[in-house]
Amino acid sequence: MQAIGILNAQQVKDKLVVKVKKAYPSYFGGYGNFSVVQEFVDKIDNLYLIGRNGMHRYNNSDHSMLTAMAAVENIILERKDKTNIWEINTEDEYHEAQNTQSDK
Repeated sequence: MQAIGILNAQQVKDKLVVKVKKAYPSYFGGYGNFSVVQEFVDKIDNLYLIGRNGMHRYNNSDHSMLTAMAAVENIILERKDKTNIWEINTEDEYHEAQNTQSDK
C-alpha cells in the first residue's frame, strides 16, 4: 500500500492474516440462522466481512470486489451501518436455483 501511495508504513498499527485451507461457504445445516451471526458481527465496528468467504455467500469476483470497495468507503466515511455491504449481490438473477429433496 505504501508503494501505490495509499499509506506509509508508520501508519500501520497492526495486521492479521488468516489462511484457511479449502475454505468455501457451505449452505446447509444452520445456514438458515445466518442472520444471527450477521447481526452479531455487524456490532463489531472495525470488522468488515467481505467477499465470498468473509460473507459466507456466493459472490463472483466482481461482487467480492464491490464488497471490499463498500467496506473501504464505510471506513473512510466512518459509517458504522454495514447494510450497504450486505446488499451487494442480492439480485435473484445471480443466484442458482436450489432444488433439493427437502424442497419437494
